[in-house]
Amino acid sequence: MAQRFLLRRCLTSVISRKLPQGRWALPSGALQSPQCSPGGLTLTPSPARTISTTRVCLTTFNIQDGPDFQDRVVNSETPVIVDFHAQWCGPCKILGPRLEKMVAKQHGKVVMAKVDIDDHTDLAIEYEVSAVPTVLAIKNGDVVDKFVGIKDEDQLEAFLKKLIG
Repeated sequence: MAQRFLLRRCLTSVISRKLPQGRWALPSGALQSPQCSPGGLTLTPSPARTISTTRVCLTTFNIQDGPDFQDRVVNSETPVIVDFHAQWCGPCKILGPRLEKMVAKQHGKVVMAKVDIDDHTDLAIEYEVSAVPTVLAIKNGDVVDKFVGIKDEDQLEAFLKKLIG
């Protein structure tokens, strides 16, 4: 969601900055207008400041549909924590960020999938989710552990260590 917002903002800023000659201005660090050379078209770097990028941590992702769940969770070689939650659930809003933080501390040894039960009722029924938040630990496609409700950081750490082994 944050990446979409940032991309939309960047594109809006690019589109709104029009150069006097009718050319569009590119963001800092982008390439200037193309120039012809004997070998064909070449692009020259802009003298403006460059934009630095950081590595995006992909330890947490939202499930889009059943096949996405199958590919990214059941078929995953990395152990997966699955957070079944709902937008209207107060404890989910507390547990979600806490769990994401604990998963990020594991540096890729485990990943986290988030499943909104209102959008993916079929998955909630299949995995017998009767209350939210429900968190499953899945390893090699099998549910190896589960808890329902909110947990503190020490309990979450123990849950993750048990999954990682």
